Amino acid sequence: MQSPPPPPSQCTCFRLRKLARLVSQRYDRELAQVGININQYSILRRAAATPRAVGELARELGMDRTTLSRDLKPLAASGWVETVSGEDARQRLIRVTASGKRVVARAQPIWRRAQDAIEASIGVDHISALNAQLDGATHSLDTGAAA
Repeated sequence: MQSPPPPPSQCTCFRLRKLARLVSQRYDRELAQVGININQYSILRRAAATPRAVGELARELGMDRTTLSRDLKPLAASGWVETVSGEDARQRLIRVTASGKRVVARAQPIWRRAQDAIEASIGVDHISALNAQLDGATHSLDTGAAA
């Protein structure tokens, strides 16, 4: 006799992480065509317009500086990003190279296909509501952490 499925977890973190893993896996499968994953795409996309301070980029991505620094290493090794000095020589800025910008350009339509597939699977209205809830929760937690 088959045992019944376990009840859903009441842990918000578990539920968010599970959803994040499932969504990330979808993007990663698609982005593998250009040799990157969703995390690398996010870093490259957010840093592509203008050189960004490591701390500023880490905050925008919701990462700590150490994790971002570790994630930048393979991007630098591939020649897609480089570290340059800011106005103050002590400030480290991340600059996406021309090669990195080409990767972003190739990845963008692939990301769009993955995004569209997720929206179709979950439903556009549900995605809009989910995004609004996530944005509100992120704002609340960011504001609460600073207080």
